[in-house]
Amino acid sequence: MKNTKALQSLRNKVVTSLLAATAIVAFGGTALGSEKTDGHATLHKTVQVREVEIFYREAGPVQAPTIVLLHGFPTSSHMFRNLIPALSDRFHVVAPDYPGFGNSSMPLVDEFDYSFDNLAVVVEDFLAAIGVDKFSLYLMDYGAPIGYRIAAAHPEKVQALIIQNGNAYDEGLREFWDPIKAFWAEKTNAHGKALRDSLLTIGATKWQYTTGMRNVEAVSPDNWVIDQSKLDRPGNKDIQIELFYSYGTNPPLYPHWQEYFRNHQPPALIVWGKNDPIFPEEGAHPYKRDLKNLEFHILDTGHFALEEDGALIALLIREFLSKNVAK
Repeated sequence: MKNTKALQSLRNKVVTSLLAATAIVAFGGTALGSEKTDGHATLHKTVQVREVEIFYREAGPVQAPTIVLLHGFPTSSHMFRNLIPALSDRFHVVAPDYPGFGNSSMPLVDEFDYSFDNLAVVVEDFLAAIGVDKFSLYLMDYGAPIGYRIAAAHPEKVQALIIQNGNAYDEGLREFWDPIKAFWAEKTNAHGKALRDSLLTIGATKWQYTTGMRNVEAVSPDNWVIDQSKLDRPGNKDIQIELFYSYGTNPPLYPHWQEYFRNHQPPALIVWGKNDPIFPEEGAHPYKRDLKNLEFHILDTGHFALEEDGALIALLIREFLSKNVAK
């Protein structure tokens, strides 16, 4: 959204439209004045997908349009804990944890192929296992290269894209990525150790959640404490280093994904935290070149935009999908 006053007006509308008119309570997902139903409760499930057990959160009526929420690094479906109940009165919402993340299985690096190609295969097989054939994709951080692989391979399944700090253009890889690009160019122990020491610590995890936020005190420390506890499991940092290296397979696919945008023109909503040093605002604007049915909102927040602007993003998603997907 280009106009600051208009964006503030929309934030104000969150209170009156999302919380009052729709009467949704985040966390509980229950309509005020109504009985809590299974359709609104967030369920916590697991399903076997190939050699791994995938944990996922699910809520909402299964006959409703489905939204698949794909999380980033170093988090899990936990990042969607408030968004799910804010959507599940109207939509069927599914949020898996990738292998090695959250509550899914964590085979070691010599037991599982930790690559973005393989994570996309696992997510695709997961959706087939739970019977989801058509869906909208919420793509954030790692969720973008995973989701775009699926969308480009099966465009007929994707009803819409919701893009939150998820990159598909060279313009979106700036200074933050220089040490990781060095690792792509030369996969040495020294480069890997530099990334381990700089990006996999509690300080770095907290930095991701707090940098660029309008009000750091509004962000719960539970986020980085939970994420770091998963990173600190024996063997998990080796997994993350493999995925840092595998991320180098994504930029060569950008032209292919951009061709998918141009040829198939999925309706798309961008809700992008402009103060994100990992995927900065420069990565959002190129989508305008390729997507015609695009709603574009730049938010004054950071990488994990849901922590600060979750209610606003929920409202934007509800309105966008109501116009483009929900009948």
